[in-house]
Amino acid sequence: MSEKNSCSCACGGAPKLIFACSGGADVGALADQAARKLTRDGVGRMFCLAGIGGRVSGIVKSTEAAASVLVIDGCPLNCAKKTLEEAGFSGFVHLNLMEVGFQKGESPANEENIENVAKVAAARMIM
Repeated sequence: MSEKNSCSCACGGAPKLIFACSGGADVGALADQAARKLTRDGVGRMFCLAGIGGRVSGIVKSTEAAASVLVIDGCPLNCAKKTLEEAGFSGFVHLNLMEVGFQKGESPANEENIENVAKVAAARMIM
């Protein structure tokens, strides 16, 4: 295995983690796909929201050690944000897609929308 593939979560410094709503609505799919694009682009690394909800120790510890955390929610229910808060996390950057003009039932996860969300999210990661 190469050194790159053998690194743990803390390899090379604390990671920038991205948690996204992946709910059943179009805006959930949009949040999810934007997080995956941000990962491909090297902005941060998408991480497992279900692991936070399930209190999986390795996922929780990696999140505690993160340099920064971005949470992307698709709709006003803010499920991703609430999941992290219920697990005791605070101080993360939160983006709700409604803030930037996306509406549930009217926002397909197409390339243009994914790109637009990724740009806004990347700018917030840098802040």
